[in-house]
Amino acid sequence: QVQLVESGGGLVQPGGSLRLSCAASGSIFSIYSMGWYRQAPGKQRELVARIFSGGITNYADSVKGRFTISRDNAKNTVWMQMNSLKFEDTAVYYCNVKTQRSYDYYDYWGQGTQVTVSS
Repeated sequence: QVQLVESGGGLVQPGGSLRLSCAASGSIFSIYSMGWYRQAPGKQRELVARIFSGGITNYADSVKGRFTISRDNAKNTVWMQMNSLKFEDTAVYYCNVKTQRSYDYYDYWGQGTQVTVSS
């Protein structure tokens, strides 16, 4: 099993910044990617950003230029720096770790951390 511990959510004013972190531990064989998803009330969970083991990153169009994802492979930790936050960034943010064993992939999720952007 893989355990994920998230931190860094909170309440921030529009234009402000937050930094999320997620540390993975447990039976980690090979991490394929680490990333963040979010889910706002009444909406589906969506990909925000992810980073692959080789360092390639993907971002949702809505956060490009504002959010930056990074990771420490040795510590199995991923961070996401969120700048210029907007009201529409309000959501529960979930850390995701995708591991790989041979041709199989396994998804693990954190418990979620609330990010609220409000004046």
